[in-house]
Formats: sequence, structure tokens, C-alpha cells
Amino acid sequence: MQKAIKEAFIGLLKSHGGPFGAVIVKSGKIIAKAHNQVLKNSDPTAHAEIQAIRKASKKLQTFDLSGCEIYTTCMPCPMCLGAIKWANIKTVFYGASSKDADDIGFRDKDFYEKEFLEFKQIAREECLKPFVAWSAKEDRVSY
Repeated sequence: MQKAIKEAFIGLLKSHGGPFGAVIVKSGKIIAKAHNQVLKNSDPTAHAEIQAIRKASKKLQTFDLSGCEIYTTCMPCPMCLGAIKWANIKTVFYGASSKDADDIGFRDKDFYEKEFLEFKQIAREECLKPFVAWSAKEDRVSY
């Protein structure tokens, strides 16, 4: 966790984004370290956890990070939780809570307590065509 905290300070001091850091570990070895880069990259998805997952996947040359653990300075937001799940990381160690993030101006709480999207399904039949093609693809890699 100390390395994740150090990453958070690096990003904070460079004004790359919020005070968040993350480290991915496999078999006791650090695979990737990252900090929030939302402001630096003008990218709302450049959270520390996402950045660390990208680096770890590139280093290990796989989208499957089974056997890895992630250490993050704050409870992951729903987007990061989704990325952690897609990466097959099973253990998340976190420091600050989503309430702590909310207390300093981040909107994490909104995702848990408010309805913030309106879903409208359109063109389902047309959108299913690539699904059918994917299902028929003999060399597809499931993930």
C-alpha cells in the first residue's frame, strides 16, 4: 500500500489528477504502479486502477490478470470495479472509502445513491448482427 500512496503523491504533485494511486502485485512482486491521470490525459477513464491494469496487461501480455491483487488508495469507483472484474483480479486492498472521496469533492457517492442515467434501447436487431457473427467465429477468444 505504501507504493500506491507514493504513486498518489506523484500524481498529486504533478497535477496529473486526483489523489489516487494503485499497484498490481502477482506472486509478491509488483507488476505495475500508476496514479490518476484524468487531468494530464484529458481522459475521464484514466483512474489509477485503470492505468495500473493497462500497464500490468501490457507487461504480462495478457488481458487476464488472474492471480494478481490490486492495492489502491481509495475504494474503487464502479468503473474501476468493472475493470478489475474484467481483468479477473480477485482481491482488492483499499485505503480510503468512497465517503472519504465524496468528502473531498469526488462524485463516487452519486454512483451508489442516485439514478444518473436514462437507458433507452434502440436498434436491437441490427446491433445483434455482430453478436451473431462473433458467435459463429471459430477462432474467437473468450474473455
